[in-house]
Amino acid sequence: MEIAVLIKQVPDTATRIKIDASGKDIQQDGLTWVLNPYDEFAVEEALRLKEAHGGTVTVLTLGPARADEALRSALAMGADEAIRLDGEASDALQAGWALAAAARGLGPDLILTGKQAVDDDQAEVGVLVAEFLDWPQVTVAVSLSVDPGAKTGTAKREVEGGLQEVSFSLPAVITAQKGLNEPRYPSLPGIMKAKRKEIRLEPPDLSVAPGVEILRLMPPEARKAGVILKDMPGPEAGRELVRLLHDDAKAI
Repeated sequence: MEIAVLIKQVPDTATRIKIDASGKDIQQDGLTWVLNPYDEFAVEEALRLKEAHGGTVTVLTLGPARADEALRSALAMGADEAIRLDGEASDALQAGWALAAAARGLGPDLILTGKQAVDDDQAEVGVLVAEFLDWPQVTVAVSLSVDPGAKTGTAKREVEGGLQEVSFSLPAVITAQKGLNEPRYPSLPGIMKAKRKEIRLEPPDLSVAPGVEILRLMPPEARKAGVILKDMPGPEAGRELVRLLHDDAKAI
């Protein structure tokens, strides 16, 4: 079974993000970069499927040279091959187009990726890849099983208020949600092997026009200080709270 996993390198969520002088990007000096946490679930699931059914796992990313670190993290977990599309997309549409084109060339039975990247939280790329390939897709999957011989699979996905079980045919695209599995820690031999493995570089197909133009990035507004009702009897405090919610917060 041939599995492709689409991954992304993102800033560590513990890193303090600042907007650069252009106002259209973030300052990258001093940032700590990591493998997108949701993509870790996708890598782990691919490795489990390989262990159950045989085959290979290829990790694929679009990004600059620093993204090799994310690929090596996936290789250290146990992925077999790594490919980096050497370039950067302007938006999710371009990224989805480029990754779909590269995945089409690999001809996998299954594509896995995280449900979203924690830097932009758009949750678009996996869906776009499936659309560009015209493949079935299951998003926010929390369980997955496949039958390579029958070219079918079933998955459970998160929906509001519960889980939805769906069946699909292969090839397909699955986006991983937290809870799908518990990603393994890379072993020391795995880390050493990953350092020596070759990462294949390919030019990305960025021929599709971006769908979004970034005009300006702005930090969120600072929260206003809260109001504390002190030294007021219960009924009076209740009336004052209703007034504040109605007149000041416009909540009721």
